Amino acid sequence: MGVTVLQQFPIVENRTGPLTIDVLTKRISALGAIQQGQFLVDCETYTSVPQLGNQRTVHVLHNSEQPATVFSILETGTKTIPLATDGLFDLLMMKMNSFYTSKKLTKAESKGPRFEIGDFLVKLGSVTVSQNFKGVLVEVEYKPCVVPAMCWELMREFLQGFLGSSVQSSPPSYLQNRMQEIYTPIDTIHQYLEQFTMYRKTPGMRA
Repeated sequence: MGVTVLQQFPIVENRTGPLTIDVLTKRISALGAIQQGQFLVDCETYTSVPQLGNQRTVHVLHNSEQPATVFSILETGTKTIPLATDGLFDLLMMKMNSFYTSKKLTKAESKGPRFEIGDFLVKLGSVTVSQNFKGVLVEVEYKPCVVPAMCWELMREFLQGFLGSSVQSSPPSYLQNRMQEIYTPIDTIHQYLEQFTMYRKTPGMRA
């Protein structure tokens, strides 16, 4: 597990989601990338019932790169608590349906092809919220590095090589606070939750 960066890719007018993924596939393939299967990251959000007092929100996420792990992020006011557990956590949430209710209309996922090119892993994700297409999210992982500050410039240059001017010169907001820290899988989950939250606020697009 290296350092991962997530980047939204703008959908141009009159271009659908699958066509956008196809364009990006051709770009990354032209650089020598080889497709290695598919990937999926999903997120379901639960909110506490009023009887529990102050509202708590639990985001439960799964990442196909870590199939045996269930990630969750608990939000209680100003406090955020991340947790990585096994598959039994999904069963626990089902048994706690009298305390936490699922916001089905906000279930989000990003899925699509994954590619390997040298030391990079690239995933081209079609993002849907409640099965409504929202946009395209690109994940790039630089596998040899575990400290973002040591590889951000290299990753930015690689991203710009096939995404163009849509890539910002500064790191994504979440990474900016983690530049000197050791990167872990839960950091990728935080980035996905941040992106899913933004997509949930945007109107649906043509799939």
